[in-house]
Amino acid sequence: MKKNQKGSAILAILIVLILAIAAAIGAGWYAYRFYSAPPENIDMPEINFSASPELLDENPPNENEGDGETIPEAEGSVASPETFVEYETGQDSSPIVNAANQFALELYGEYKNTDENLFFSPHSISSALQMTYEGARGKTAAEMRSVFHFPEDNAARIGSFAKFYEQINPQSANYRLSTANALWAQTDYPFDQNYLKTAEIYYHGKAANLDFAGDTENSRKTINEWVSGKTMQKIPELFAAGTLNPLTRLVLTNAVYFKGKWATPFEEMLTQEKDFTASTGAKIKCQMMNIKDDFGYAQTADYQALELPYEDNDLSMIVVLPENGKIEATEKELAAAGLGNVKKSLKNELVNVFLPKFKFDTSYNMNQTLAKMGMPAAFDDANADFSGMYDKTKTPENLYIGLVIHKAYIDVYEEGTEAAAATGVAMQPTAAMEPPQAKIFNANRPFIFAIVHNQTGAILFMGKVNDPTK
Repeated sequence: MKKNQKGSAILAILIVLILAIAAAIGAGWYAYRFYSAPPENIDMPEINFSASPELLDENPPNENEGDGETIPEAEGSVASPETFVEYETGQDSSPIVNAANQFALELYGEYKNTDENLFFSPHSISSALQMTYEGARGKTAAEMRSVFHFPEDNAARIGSFAKFYEQINPQSANYRLSTANALWAQTDYPFDQNYLKTAEIYYHGKAANLDFAGDTENSRKTINEWVSGKTMQKIPELFAAGTLNPLTRLVLTNAVYFKGKWATPFEEMLTQEKDFTASTGAKIKCQMMNIKDDFGYAQTADYQALELPYEDNDLSMIVVLPENGKIEATEKELAAAGLGNVKKSLKNELVNVFLPKFKFDTSYNMNQTLAKMGMPAAFDDANADFSGMYDKTKTPENLYIGLVIHKAYIDVYEEGTEAAAATGVAMQPTAAMEPPQAKIFNANRPFIFAIVHNQTGAILFMGKVNDPTK
């Protein structure tokens, strides 16, 4: 952290999920490569579908590289044999929010047994995989629907996502929250027009043509420029040289960026070096922030819970601090009852809060995790069915998911505003009253946290801090 930064209650999060779709015909070596490990030096998520060398087109390189924000129009898709169905987008977002929240807790359960810090965006993962799901059919679709709890009814699923997208992309706010989708399609590949139209209208995922087969390097640069623009140049090179493949047929990207100030600031002068007991049992020194003010607070026999709102109160960080020896019991309770019940139990209390600064990034190759959770067919080059994405009569290739990578970055530190401080003073009791005894919330041991969209209850980000110094 730079010394000239005045502490802040600023949280900055960057997520990109990339789905690269690869064709299975004659691609055994490439399929093995995609399955065995994520390509090195990729800064954010991906899924891949590839084709055998003899099936590659001999088309000249695509000269349109994009500018990082503008996406060139996609051409060469084929008309769908089915009529395009329009859905109402102004309905309730709760079906898709409830689905993503359930997935969030289940995915947390898969990743929780580690001494490393944990952080991911269930919203980003669900969004990218939901775009992929729209092209899945048969057993592949059924398994994906089971893992992500997508509503089977098309109107409920697609309409509620469109509404939710609108709700979490505010036109004006004191914080920055934006989410963007894009599809990068191989030039002249017979993608289904209805699939591309659904992605663009309801998922705001505009499709662009790239020539992965003939000009992989310029395709890589085009995607990197777009990602860099959407993440405020925080991720200048998503794909390092050599990480994309001529067999790639489709890359789906989802980028989420959030930066916001606390509604009630921490004061930098109160931050001190304090002890933190890591999940390994080791005692380490960390920079511990401190504030005493009114916050949403709850306490049970197993944990304490605290709500730290951001400016405008549209978003909050919920911190769940298990009592010593109670982290497994707390995680079981969260899995059973959900984070929404924790939030409902919070009551306004005077709380003396001690919270460590923390900054870390995470990266996950999700193939095995998602297959274990119940969707192995999508990763099976012989049996995956994504026939809703393309015209199978115009290509011998079979599309399957080759790789899912998810990476997230979070930075929590201290800064507030004068208005927020004044609000805190206005809430103080009069001098004639006996001051209430402050509750103590001392996060000096591993804790669970989530960033929640207050209007919908959606868990946008979730994680666990096992060591704030890593």
